[in-house]
Amino acid sequence: MEPLRRLAAALAAGPVVLDGGLSNQLQAQGCDLSGSLWSARLLADDPRQIAAAHTAYLRAGAQVLITSSYQATFEGFARQGLEPRETAGLLARSVELAKTAAAAAGHEVWVAASVGPYGAMLADGSEYRGRYGLGVRELERFHRPRIEALAAAGPDVLALETVPDIDEAAALLNAAEGCGVPVWLSYTLAGGRTRAGQDAAEAFRLAAGRDEVIAVGVNCCDPREAAAAVALASRVTGKPAVVYPNSGEQWDAAARAWRGGSAYDPAQVREWRAAGARLVGGCCRVGPAEIGELARLLAPESGEGHGTDRRE
Repeated sequence: MEPLRRLAAALAAGPVVLDGGLSNQLQAQGCDLSGSLWSARLLADDPRQIAAAHTAYLRAGAQVLITSSYQATFEGFARQGLEPRETAGLLARSVELAKTAAAAAGHEVWVAASVGPYGAMLADGSEYRGRYGLGVRELERFHRPRIEALAAAGPDVLALETVPDIDEAAALLNAAEGCGVPVWLSYTLAGGRTRAGQDAAEAFRLAAGRDEVIAVGVNCCDPREAAAAVALASRVTGKPAVVYPNSGEQWDAAARAWRGGSAYDPAQVREWRAAGARLVGGCCRVGPAEIGELARLLAPESGEGHGTDRRE
C-alpha cells in the first residue's frame, strides 16, 4: 500500500506525468507491429524493445509507465498457439518490464498495467466503435482472467483504458473489483459522447461510488476535446481526472494507418490541470518529445523536474 499512498499524495500535490504512445515509440525503434497482436507480440519476440521504449519515456520525464498489455489477451495469444499459462507469463512480463525500467529511473515511478477493451483484441478498430454485440456478463468473463493475471504481477494501478461504451466500463469495473489493485477508468470519446454514442456524464458517473477507482477521464481522444471531458469527469465523480489524448489524427482500421495532422500541444496541460486533471500524458502518436515538453511545463509549478533528461 505504500506506493499507493505516495501516488495519492502526488496526485493531491499536482499533476503526475504519464508516458506517451507505446506503439509509435516501438515503430520509431524500428519494430514491425503488423499483425493482430500489435505491440503485444514483442512480449514474446523481443521484450528488450519494450524495455527500451519505457526507458525513452522515463528519460523524457514520465512518472507513470503504462505496460505493453493493451492488446495482450488469452484469446489473442491462443490464436497464435500459446497455452493459457504462457499467456499469463507474458502478461506478468509486461508488468515486470515496466517495473524493472522504473527501478532504474532515478526518480519515483509508478507502473500502470494496461487493460485494453475487447475491441483491441479484434484488431479491426472496434475500440473506436464499441457495441460488440456482447453483454456486460460476457465482457466481464473476457476481462476477468487478464485482470487477475496482471494484478498478480503487482502493478501499482490498473489502467482500464480506451473504453468505448458504458457496458464495457461496467464489465471492467466488475472484473477488477476485489483484485487488490486500484484502477483508473478512461474512456475514448468523440463529439463529447462515448464512441458508442452514449452520454459522457452517465459514463463517468459509473465510477463515482467506487473506492477502488483513483481517477476517471479520457484517453485516445482528440486533444481538442480533452479539457471539456476532464472538467465533466471531475464534476460528475468528484475524483481526480486522468487525461492522455492521442495526437488528434484519425485511425484508418482498414489501412492500419493514421490520417490527418497532429493537434497535440503540450501547453494544453495547463488547461487540463485547471479542469481537474491530475494524471496527464499522451496516447497514440504522442512520443517522448511531447512528454518531455509536458514535463518541463509542469516542473516550475511542482518545483520538481520529474527526472527529465534534457538531452532527449
